[in-house]
Amino acid sequence: MALVMQGVVGWPRATTVVVGSSLGGFYARWLALQTGFRAVLLNPAVHPARDLSRYIGEQTAWHDPQTHFFFHPGYVDELLTLEHDIRHLSAERPTTPGWQWAVVAQGDEVLDWREMRAFCAGGAVRLLPGSDHAISDFDDHIDAMFDFLNMPS
Repeated sequence: MALVMQGVVGWPRATTVVVGSSLGGFYARWLALQTGFRAVLLNPAVHPARDLSRYIGEQTAWHDPQTHFFFHPGYVDELLTLEHDIRHLSAERPTTPGWQWAVVAQGDEVLDWREMRAFCAGGAVRLLPGSDHAISDFDDHIDAMFDFLNMPS
């Protein structure tokens, strides 16, 4: 995340929006809190250290079972630090509907929608009664996202 912070130095705070899905939503929330950027969170991971700790060790890539990688315990420690940062900064900088917009699917098969909704508290939350982790019906919600971004669809 230090490299990300270096990469966004000088980006205009008033017009930059970070967007992330799942673990990317977690990272987007962290970056937005660090920088003041607005954020769009799509089924954001809430406790990635907890959820990913069971994957420490050798893994295969979901898209290519022939590709192997090692998930180090230190990655979980890094995620714990970021979770702490989010809790601390959220208390200092309350989220508002104009600053953060989220899509949370109750039908998410990977993450608990109640945790996601709480994670996104204060911001605008589009709670979907069904859908899935991939938000397969995202086309139905893109106009609302563009409205938040104040962009023509």
